[in-house]
Amino acid sequence: MNLILFSAIWGVVMMFSGIFLNSKSAAKTVALIGTVVLLVGNIFDLSGKMLINSNFNGMLQYERFGLLFLTVLVLALIIYILLNGKAIEAVGKHPFEYFALIFFIMSGAGLVALFNNLLILFIGIEIVSIPLYILTAADKRNLKSNEAALKYFLMGSFSTGIMLMGIAFLYGAAGSFQLERLSMVATEGTSVFVVIGILMVMVALAFKVSAAPFHFWTPDVYDGAPTVFTSFMATIVKAAIFIGFLNLFINAFAGKAESWKLTVAIITALTLFIGNVTAVYQQSVKRMLAYSSIAQAGFMMFAVFAINDMSKQGLLLYAAAYCFATIGIFAVLVRMKDYTFDGFNGLAKKQPLVALVLTVCLLSLAGIPLTAGFFAKYYVLAAAVKTGSYLWLVIFAVVMAAVSVYYYFRVIQAMYFKEGEAQEIEVTAPFKGLLVVVAAVVVILGVYPRLLTDMLFMF
Repeated sequence: MNLILFSAIWGVVMMFSGIFLNSKSAAKTVALIGTVVLLVGNIFDLSGKMLINSNFNGMLQYERFGLLFLTVLVLALIIYILLNGKAIEAVGKHPFEYFALIFFIMSGAGLVALFNNLLILFIGIEIVSIPLYILTAADKRNLKSNEAALKYFLMGSFSTGIMLMGIAFLYGAAGSFQLERLSMVATEGTSVFVVIGILMVMVALAFKVSAAPFHFWTPDVYDGAPTVFTSFMATIVKAAIFIGFLNLFINAFAGKAESWKLTVAIITALTLFIGNVTAVYQQSVKRMLAYSSIAQAGFMMFAVFAINDMSKQGLLLYAAAYCFATIGIFAVLVRMKDYTFDGFNGLAKKQPLVALVLTVCLLSLAGIPLTAGFFAKYYVLAAAVKTGSYLWLVIFAVVMAAVSVYYYFRVIQAMYFKEGEAQEIEVTAPFKGLLVVVAAVVVILGVYPRLLTDMLFMF
């Protein structure tokens, strides 16, 4: 509750700060203060010492998993702002408003993570989505940005309609929006309304997390949006929607798993195949990362498929590994003018530390041992194996992970083994220090993943 309320309040504070503070550079400072407030409030929630103790008549649930997940997202947000504060200020004339929208999105993420009622899930997703449409179009002088925002808005509105229809079917079957009631109805009955409702909500959520075949908006939107906001959309926002996806299916639809598991398995396989194979043929690193985010969504879908305690551990670790590594890569990409693979030629000679951090982050996304990405993939795949079914899907995922190594290593090859005049990148000592912190987190979680996963069972 603290994060939900404080995020909304700080979003308003950011807007008024824009009126009274004339300096654009002050936006980053005010935003950082806000993220620290969010972190402290969420730690109070996590420790059970809630400053504001209300679950709104059972519409919210304070599970340790959701609160710990939100803590990871807030930490990722702090790193994101520290690395990209100047880039956000450079997008346009209204950086305070951009940060305000980010805080409103975090408020929606809190609702999505802690909901116990379908109405709260819907409201949370809309609070996340609507500011994203604005951030996508933030670069008003760029036609690609405007086009991406229009596509995102139209497709997002369509998926919202599907979700509302699915919620209506579920309400018709259960007579309630509460997850406990939905779980009882799904377990006891064989209502056609329940099955249709589950499938429609699944399709809408698959769209939001860019899972195939509902991924078609992702490459154009990620490529057209300002790069600094693409980083936010592809990491923190995607992870936030995934926790809502997992919580809904664990808490409401687990008793009806036989009616939707095959569909989730097919979506997972398609997402892995389309994301990885299409990424191989990209010539732009930014567009490659867009397809890579689709492929990563395929691995996170395994948590939804498995719906067990290990899937919670896997999604938590995956969110941390994916968010930190991807934010680190995009932080460097934001400072580059040439997004092609050739633009990375010889980078290791000119900026050896930056190249090293990029390498660590790319290895993590590929799932190479001693990085967080390796154990993240291990946990979600092990959760699927634990179900004792669909072993073919796990084998297919391992093959697709091997395919992903190719396009991630193209960037590493360009940095270390190709000749060329590396483009100038404006990097300061504090920026390099933050990149080292990101790489350190990725490696530490790759060596000691239980530092994070065991927190689910503390207290």
